[in-house]
Amino acid sequence: MAQFRLPENSKVGTGRTHPAPAGAKDVRTFRIYRFDPESGANPRIDSYQVDMGSCGPMVLDALIKIKNEVDSTLSFRRSCREGICGSCAMNIDGVNTLACTKATGEIRGDVRIYPLPHMPVIKDLVPDLTNFFAQYASVKPWLQTRTPAPPDRERLQSKEDQEKIDRPSACILCACCSTSCPSYWWNSDRYLGPAALLAAYRWIIDTRDEATGERLDELEDPFRLYRCHTIMNCTEACPKDLNPARAIGDIKRMIAERQH
Repeated sequence: MAQFRLPENSKVGTGRTHPAPAGAKDVRTFRIYRFDPESGANPRIDSYQVDMGSCGPMVLDALIKIKNEVDSTLSFRRSCREGICGSCAMNIDGVNTLACTKATGEIRGDVRIYPLPHMPVIKDLVPDLTNFFAQYASVKPWLQTRTPAPPDRERLQSKEDQEKIDRPSACILCACCSTSCPSYWWNSDRYLGPAALLAAYRWIIDTRDEATGERLDELEDPFRLYRCHTIMNCTEACPKDLNPARAIGDIKRMIAERQH
């Protein structure tokens, strides 16, 4: 998988080192980004030496152990611990991924953990996703219809048509894809980004939806859609093995076909 190495920042200082407990034999060092905007202090990297003999195999297990046993001030998001909710998305060993599904055994040397790149930081590993979710909402991610629903049954769909939306519907909105995209880094105020566009695609190809034309019209914009340059970082970063780049390409194709 491609790595999106965060650049060394001269303003990120070296913080505290928390040694492993006496007698620990299987020790891994976790170098974790720490930043509290309210403190007025610059970001720093704290080092935590963790006894892996008493820790679960995933990076999230180590983070929970650090917070519970070493440093309760460490902040990060987590919920399901099963790769479903997307809450624990962060940059681990240079790759945007989920801490709950990333095994420490897959990482050589120190485990370096940062928040998702190029996002405002609320605290430590917690990024501000306000704009990200506003962009998701802007594509109207719900069924839009004009004809009334059948009175005695659901809006039916063939198995083949349902399979078309099966994979795009699996997006967990973790933001790993959008925050791996250079176009989104520099233009997140106007470019919707891979996650929102994948969500738009999911409804555009839904045969039960009756607003396809309007959806395509709203996306036909130099920035909202066409700021994508098919770098493919989004597809590389997706922890659910989805393909936002292909979805974006299909949206562009559908718009082009309407013009001919």
